[in-house]
Amino acid sequence: MNRMHIAMFTNTYLPFTNGITRSIHSFRQALEGELGHNVFVFAQGADDYEEPEPFIFRYPSLEIPFQKYPLTIPISRFADRLMPRLKLDVIHAHHPAPMGTEAARHARDLGLPLVFTHHTYYQEYGHYLGLPEETGRRVIESWIADYLKQCQHIIAPSPSIKQMIETTYGIHDRLTVIPTGIDTRPYTAADGRAFRQQLGWGDDTILISVGRLANEKNWPTLLDAVAILFARQPDVRLVLLGDGPARRDLEKQADELGIADRVTFMGNVPFDNVPKYLKAADLFCFASVTETQGLVTLEAMAAGLPVVAVDATGTSDAVDHEVNGLLTPNDSAALATAIERVLADEELEARLKEATAVKAAQFDIVTLSQQLVDLYHQAIEDKQAGRTVQMDEKKSIFNVDWRKPLAILEEKIAELL
Repeated sequence: MNRMHIAMFTNTYLPFTNGITRSIHSFRQALEGELGHNVFVFAQGADDYEEPEPFIFRYPSLEIPFQKYPLTIPISRFADRLMPRLKLDVIHAHHPAPMGTEAARHARDLGLPLVFTHHTYYQEYGHYLGLPEETGRRVIESWIADYLKQCQHIIAPSPSIKQMIETTYGIHDRLTVIPTGIDTRPYTAADGRAFRQQLGWGDDTILISVGRLANEKNWPTLLDAVAILFARQPDVRLVLLGDGPARRDLEKQADELGIADRVTFMGNVPFDNVPKYLKAADLFCFASVTETQGLVTLEAMAAGLPVVAVDATGTSDAVDHEVNGLLTPNDSAALATAIERVLADEELEARLKEATAVKAAQFDIVTLSQQLVDLYHQAIEDKQAGRTVQMDEKKSIFNVDWRKPLAILEEKIAELL
């Protein structure tokens, strides 16, 4: 098979770490390393970051105040000159905007197929627009619909995301589930015992969780749960990997609950150290209700950790209840009870832990990367035949003009500046 030239456009890549970064990084390593293709990544700026990988092209960016999230400015004369010279076969966008818009522009200008991974429930982020909840949801859905029409293929990272896309937009063709794969080697090879000693965790039982510290991740429920647990279990601690706009509020909540001395906010840790932290811990706990695939949960399983988590989309795609973890209602007391159940039952803990390796093996990154390559070839054929994603325009979202509310929002922002 001929070597493909693939451009990936993303708002976030290393050194910023989140699920999308992990997805792109994992696929890129397999596409280039095992499968022999070339992947060029176009991402946010990263000042004072020594680039460890070749062919990462940076756009200027700013950090959104109070969000600790990069806002990429999709303007680059260098990229405009470079794109025609890369002899690309396909452009793959990982966000609808702003870098997804840039990806779509280049796809149009160069006559290339556009593939889009619908990584998350974007409609759940309507509050960032400053609009009423339902209005924000409908505006975002309408805006996403306009973007999807430009694509040759849509990738859903989980069955639940695929179902949402089908229900919301009436899309049934050129829509494929390809979950983010895992290279299990760093997780199995990590020396958890040595790293645990280095961190000074001693004989305490360490609960660990990973994710951006933002409202949609439901962290208060997890903190309330461990507060209940800590009252009964004196030698248990919680370690949180990640940072974000809600960190200060969460630290305040931990203090008010009287558990601040037993909750460690590690902030963003180096990407390569995440497997070590997971391997050094005892149990992975998660309360997010907005996951698409449950990638961090799968990574925890790859490290051999049993899981206790809120039963929600994404996470439920990763966790098989009573097999490799326990799923609970979105309730702090239920979450605390499930954690305590695993900690108190050595036989249950061992059974769950044994099953995690089996689950993680189902997400082999090389196998999934080959599926991605096959999808790229189909997108190329569709582009040559003039085919794009089709949707049911009888859906109610197509009666929403998303441009008007955003224009009003832009006017309000301009008044504040």
